[in-house]
Amino acid sequence: MSSSTSSTPSLDLGADVVTLTAALCDIESVSGNEHRIADAVEAALRPLPHLRVTRDGHTLVARTNLGRSERIVLAGHLDTVPLTDPPNLPTRRDGDNLVGRGTCDMKGGVAVALRLAAVLSEPTRDITYVFYDCEEVESERNGLARVGRNDPELLAADFAVLLEPTDGAVEGGCKGTLRVDVTARGKAAHSARPWNGHNAIHEATSILGRLVAYETQTVEVDGLEYHEALNAVGIRGGIAGNVIPDECVVTVNYRFAPNKTGAQALAHVCELFEGYAVELTDTADGARPGLHLPAAQAFVEALAVPVRPKEGWTDVALFSGLSIPAVNFGPGDPNWAHHDQEHCPVHQLADVEAALMRWLAPPSA
Repeated sequence: MSSSTSSTPSLDLGADVVTLTAALCDIESVSGNEHRIADAVEAALRPLPHLRVTRDGHTLVARTNLGRSERIVLAGHLDTVPLTDPPNLPTRRDGDNLVGRGTCDMKGGVAVALRLAAVLSEPTRDITYVFYDCEEVESERNGLARVGRNDPELLAADFAVLLEPTDGAVEGGCKGTLRVDVTARGKAAHSARPWNGHNAIHEATSILGRLVAYETQTVEVDGLEYHEALNAVGIRGGIAGNVIPDECVVTVNYRFAPNKTGAQALAHVCELFEGYAVELTDTADGARPGLHLPAAQAFVEALAVPVRPKEGWTDVALFSGLSIPAVNFGPGDPNWAHHDQEHCPVHQLADVEAALMRWLAPPSA
């Protein structure tokens, strides 16, 4: 049940999408503090007779049940990164931009989904709307992942759209990522008599040499080209200024195309660094965009916007883990996400809403 009280902020889902975005942003909801915005979203959704609303913590899932042949998910997170000092709220208009924390990442996408939830009582596909908490923090707190663990049937669908900022383009799937520590071993000695030891930092040049010589792949998945990347992102070694080090650790990050699992990516990295100890420290599978599927093809055709691969990692991978192909599509340039001057062009809010309406609204009589 909702924890709503008389202090619950009021959201007018009949307002235009720019006004609604501003109202959502002005409910401060830094990760871990989403109770008020979750209450407000729940209070706005509960009266809509065509939706069945379920709450899990500070995550809301609202579903139509019209018996359509396809079900799609529209999802967006309610939380933001911390405010600036002084705070970059309340929102303000600056020319053609809406400025303030959350305008880009990603209250604009949430506002679009809420507008559709209010307006589309008879969509051409059944829709599951998901508004979730704790996306901007450690993955074990992620509300979308929590629902997937607690009640995966709530998320069951043929296709999903994560309304993260994409500058108005469709970004299909996402690449996977892993980090490993590759260790070069040596033998400690006095630095005045290095011949008595073996310098592990010098040995690490072999690891770095393999990285420099490595030829990254561009992999086509479901019609999109993903550019893989393998890079050293950290190095540590040495214990004193007069000691030949006996250990040097190179941290390597591999961004791999979504045709590979994390296990396959790790096997590839271990093969590259054969002869050295390789320890996995973090991994997350990518997500196939599924653009060959009917729901995805209809989505791209209806939107008539540019389509490109998502070169980073997003929560579409959580949908992929549930065997649901997914894409990213939402208002705002992701380069401004988390920025002190975070903003979103107001025309993109309207454009994204109109594009999704073209996909989901029934033909006019």
